[in-house]
Amino acid sequence: MADGGSCSSHEYRSPHHSDRKKAMAELGNGKKQASPEEVHPRKAFGWAAKDKSGVLSPFAFSRRNTGADDVTIKILYCGICHSDLHTAKNEWSNAIYPMVPGHEIVGVVTEVGQNVQNFKVGEKVGVGCIVNSCLSCQNCNRDYENYCPRIILTYNSLDVDGTMTYGGYSNMVVVNQHFVIRFPENLPLDKGAPLLCAGITVYSPLKEHGLDVPGKHLGVVGLGGLGHVAVKFGKAFGMKVTVISTSLKKEKEAIERLGADAFLVSSNAEQMQAAMGTMDGIINTVSADHSIAPLAFLLKTHGKMIMVGAPEKPLQLPIFSLILGGKTLAGSCIGGIKATQEMIDFAAKNNITADIELIPISYLNEAMERLTKADVRYRFVIDIGNSLTEA
Repeated sequence: MADGGSCSSHEYRSPHHSDRKKAMAELGNGKKQASPEEVHPRKAFGWAAKDKSGVLSPFAFSRRNTGADDVTIKILYCGICHSDLHTAKNEWSNAIYPMVPGHEIVGVVTEVGQNVQNFKVGEKVGVGCIVNSCLSCQNCNRDYENYCPRIILTYNSLDVDGTMTYGGYSNMVVVNQHFVIRFPENLPLDKGAPLLCAGITVYSPLKEHGLDVPGKHLGVVGLGGLGHVAVKFGKAFGMKVTVISTSLKKEKEAIERLGADAFLVSSNAEQMQAAMGTMDGIINTVSADHSIAPLAFLLKTHGKMIMVGAPEKPLQLPIFSLILGGKTLAGSCIGGIKATQEMIDFAAKNNITADIELIPISYLNEAMERLTKADVRYRFVIDIGNSLTEA
């Protein structure tokens, strides 16, 4: 989707994708397969996609009991990420049905395991894109669980016990304590939920690449679910922020409401020429096919452009746009758990939230249709606590 509506850079095919396929195939070849309601002892309920149409409908399944290191959460809100739509429709050829999407989960703790000391019943918490990793590899030891070769995603992933993970379009979830994020009291749960994906997807690369320094000039390509949060973080870091968009209609929104300092229309050659060599860094949130070279020429010498959108087709990269100026083109995939907690705390301190449209679960399929048309400003959030019922 153009202008940064997608948050799909983290939804790569996980390294154990083949293991998952093998396990599911074995279940279908002579091994008795328990129904989703019978796999685990605790009854759960949500909405699931049953096939590649992506249409979601009520779905009864089950969760595990609270283990010694687990936190059980009553889900109150769950954001809708564009990658939920991609995955539900099997557009990345990795879908296992039935599938309960959702990895922008917030709620309250209802039970904790005997080894859990950092969370208590009644506290507000969140769960993002990851529910487990090996916790022992080089990446995990450096707080980069998001790059662990054995990462387990919040939904559509093979869990450690060989069962499928189900996401936040549901009434409850059980998660290893390491992957639970504490929500500060002053951060609204509904508007804070999208930060667990969209927020960390832009915050992490800004921090990792030194683009959080007051006075530096940040370009934000695309003003969608990711882009609008990137503008807010950039301004909170004290940076000059310029939004680069295909749509002139977004200029007033970017400057007057979100606080950007400047706005460029990427198809306006005169504007782009005038801005050449002015930016210390660019965060590129666009997931549609687009030209990289004109954006690279906006960078200063040794400037960096970080890709967080994930276009379906390979992009053309005229290499001289990087060579001339010693520029860097990088990629980033969400962020680790430590960085996610840091991001949530920073957002609460600086009053950063996502701009959302709160919807009941009954509106879910209409919301997905609107999402395909980029008809949302800027994130749908499902009011799980007040609208999800088994009736």
